[in-house]
Order: sequence, then structure tokens, then C-alpha cells
Amino acid sequence: MDVFRYLVAPVLAVFGATALADPAHWAREWPQTDFTRTTIDFAEVISGGPPKDGIPAIREPALLAAADETRLHNREPVLTYERDGAAARAYPIRYLMWHEIVNDIVGGVPVAVTYCPLCNSAMVFDARVDGVRHTFGVSGKLRHSDMIMYDVETQSWWQQAIGEGVVGAHAGARLVQLPAWMEAWADFRDRNPDGLVMDEPDWQRAYGSNPYVGYDTAARPFLYQGEDPPHGINPLARVVRVGNRAWTFARVREAGEIREGGVVLTWTAGQASALDNRTIAQGRDVGTVRVRDDQGRDIAHDIPFAFAFHAFYPDGVWMLGQ
Repeated sequence: MDVFRYLVAPVLAVFGATALADPAHWAREWPQTDFTRTTIDFAEVISGGPPKDGIPAIREPALLAAADETRLHNREPVLTYERDGAAARAYPIRYLMWHEIVNDIVGGVPVAVTYCPLCNSAMVFDARVDGVRHTFGVSGKLRHSDMIMYDVETQSWWQQAIGEGVVGAHAGARLVQLPAWMEAWADFRDRNPDGLVMDEPDWQRAYGSNPYVGYDTAARPFLYQGEDPPHGINPLARVVRVGNRAWTFARVREAGEIREGGVVLTWTAGQASALDNRTIAQGRDVGTVRVRDDQGRDIAHDIPFAFAFHAFYPDGVWMLGQ
């Protein structure tokens, strides 16, 4: 993957977006996609640099017993998915950074494990559409700096940040988001001694490194031309999104625990930022937020940057505690 093209592409975003927002042009690469069906303004879609599958999604990932994993550092972030009746799974961000989508089956349920570095959006979806398993790949296109996925079966495009079909046969459809969360590898391993962790993929990638050094403290998001979030919130501040509500990560961290509107948010130290230091394990400590209901059950949520929440939930509710 040519990550550098991601970093210089703001020029493309400013000068080339209009030219690229042309279904007739895209159809040469996407002959099976029905561009007459869409829920979005094509002018918002730009190339992220790599072409279709230039960032290779993973199918049927190899797994290791958690006790046998020796490459991961204690503070490294993993995306955790725990399902009753199945061994807990950890998907290291060091691999998702370079592949962005992992197609897996957990407890008989097909899932799409997704991570968009530019938005810090990490979510697990039920990969069934109308009861049929779908396999997802990376389109190479971005909208509001967020990855557009596609499904192999119909070549429909899907917006990762909201799990919604935006172009093609499945335009308007929604994937079901499953409860999953980012946490430190040590937390997963200690809680799940019999759990499984995704093994290193068989690709030539700089696993464990961060190609977006200093991104989450940058002045502006890459490839984003939309409005800044309201209330003076930094565009690259992390927020905790539950439905159409967002709590700032800083507020949760300061409080340690927040109970509001049927949601319980708790913060603990120990997780490295994947988007800070060149070596992921050496990133500054941003900590882990867990999101549960009043009965202690995990709730589907996301930890995107504030600009991404505002872009995809422009009428969303900011839970500022005032």
C-alpha cells in the first residue's frame, strides 16, 4: 500500500474531487455496481489514493491462542469482540491499520471487523444482508475522510462510519453493529486466557508501525473539507458515540465514570494511541472506555474523531454534561 498517497491527497481533495465524482469514470473499475441507486451526493466522494483492493481486506484470518501470542505489547490496542458461546476474539490494530477490514466467522455468525485510521472508527458488523453472508473489501474511495467499503456479492458501496449502503443494490440498507470495543492487549489477554487473537497476515507490511505519525494531534484531519464540530471541540478529539449521541473522551476520562440516559461509560488507563508514535506500542496513553447499559451489558458504540461524528451525525446530540 502506498500510504504516502493518503498523506498528500488533500491536493486531490481540493482540486480533483469534482472530476473524480463521476459514475461514468468509476464504472470502468466498477462495472457491476448500479450507480443509478445512491443515497449520497457523489461530489462528496474522492479517491484516497490506493485503488480498489489496494488496501487488501483479510478473509478467513488465521488465529492464535491468546497465551501463544508473543508479538503484541501490553499497551497495544486491539478491537475486541466477545460473543456468548464462542471464544473471545482480539483483532490487533497493528494489522487493521494496514488492512482495514477482516472478514471472519464467530460463533457461526459472519462478521466484518472494520477500522478506518483517518476517522479512528473501529466497529464490528454482522456481515449478513437480508440473511445472506456478504464479504467486504476496501474500495479506495473516501467520503468525509471515512472509508467506503464494498461487498463482493453485489459490488455495492457501504459507508463504514455508519454501516450503511450508499451506492448500488444495497443503497439504503444497514448493517447491524455488534458490541465491540478497543482496549489494551494486556486487558484482553488477562480477561480471556482462553481467547483467540488474529495472527499476523501473510503480507509484506510494516506491522506494528503507524504510517500516520502524530495524526491524532494534527491541526486538521486528512482529506476532510467539512464543518468543524460545534462547541469548540477539536476536530481530532476522540468522542464516544452511542447511536446519535456523543460524549467527549476527555469528559469520560476526567470523570472516570459517567451514567447518563441509560448508558454507563467508564475509563481506565493503559491503552496506547495507534495514531501517535511511529511505533504503535509507544503511543501515548489514551486509555480505554467501556460502554454498557444499566444492567452491565455491552452496548454497540464507536470511538471516532469528533469531526467524523459531526459529518455523519450532523443533528447528533453532544452530551456535554452542562
